[in-house]
Amino acid sequence: MSTPSHQPGCFMCGLEENDDASVVFRDPLWSGESVPGYDVPGWFVLRARRHAERITGLDDEELASFGRRARDLVAAVTEVTGAPATYLLVFGENHPHFHALITARDAHVPEDRRSGDILKLRTEYADAEAAARLVPGVRRAYERLAANEARAVGA
Repeated sequence: MSTPSHQPGCFMCGLEENDDASVVFRDPLWSGESVPGYDVPGWFVLRARRHAERITGLDDEELASFGRRARDLVAAVTEVTGAPATYLLVFGENHPHFHALITARDAHVPEDRRSGDILKLRTEYADAEAAARLVPGVRRAYERLAANEARAVGA
């Protein structure tokens, strides 16, 4: 297992202090949560809990579990929001700590704000209260989906 490490001044590392009300899940390696500044309803961040830059900075255990965590969080967000599309975006340019931005794209989002242009909604659709209201439902859906996976693997 990776040794927890945090880098001073790293925005993503600072999320370890995030209010529990914004957290969908935390395990020893990953955290899924609503993030200040990216608080568009249906947007969540899946981030490595230790400071790892880029996907190449992840260790074998983090790499092995990333896909399952991403799949379950995307499924939970899609289920709760009913979005016809949910994106999993990885850039790491502004915040080099490895993380993925999960963005539910509602049917009312105009064509010129879809695909990569969805990031323009960060300021246009920001609504911290509406984003926070989604967290409990996404948490319940994630817990159910992850438990189903654990049962299937254990079977």
